[in-house]
Amino acid sequence: MSMPIPAFARTVRGTGPGLLLAHGAGGGIEANYGPIMDGLAARHTVVGVDYPGTGATPKARSPLEVDELADQLVAAADAEGLGTFAVSGYSLGGPVAIRVAARHPERVSSLVLSAAFACTDTRAGLAASVWHRLFASGQHSVLAEYLTLMTLSGPALNALAPAQARAAAERLAPALPAGTGDQVDLVRRVDVRGDLAGIRVPTLVIVTTADPLVSPALQGELAAAIPGAEAAELPTGHLPFVERPQEWLKLISDFVARY
Repeated sequence: MSMPIPAFARTVRGTGPGLLLAHGAGGGIEANYGPIMDGLAARHTVVGVDYPGTGATPKARSPLEVDELADQLVAAADAEGLGTFAVSGYSLGGPVAIRVAARHPERVSSLVLSAAFACTDTRAGLAASVWHRLFASGQHSVLAEYLTLMTLSGPALNALAPAQARAAAERLAPALPAGTGDQVDLVRRVDVRGDLAGIRVPTLVIVTTADPLVSPALQGELAAAIPGAEAAELPTGHLPFVERPQEWLKLISDFVARY
């Protein structure tokens, strides 16, 4: 299998054993991992790529495919001289990380999946459909309010006054990456369930137990389908880097340090 030439913008931080990062739809390496990057880079050479239409990676000309995202992440690791690496996948980055582990088992030391899924269920698929339609229609302020509703846990959202919640949405709307539509389209199509039974690398599934977007039950199904996978619960909505960054960092760091 010949690997592609690196084509996605990449973030590289730190020194030590390799740790690859796969971000979520409509997110980015900085948006999703920025709050814990210093902690991760303290012990690892951290490498992440931004999907098409995020950061400095040009928007795609054709529909995104999970194989391409996985191969580009490994190509970035190759370019940085990493032979083996742990892989952390958040949300849509979960199936990307799973595909990396399925295609390169000899190179993956461990796998950490947060707020992740192998395939959407009806609820997550419907949420992604609304997300996609609001983005495509240009109603980005409405979309930002919808995402605030669908990503924060009830306690975190209710800790904000209504005006604060609206202000947060107003800040989010102009920051939505140009590739959001393409990335959310992949959320609706991706299906890596066929990879799960063959995963042989040590795996931790971090279940975001107050997640309105990717239900804890769907995340639990992922953990149950990967042989020997461990599960840890984190009492947060879909954005652990917003609600509980230090606890999220500790779960990832402690697990990858074991392998």
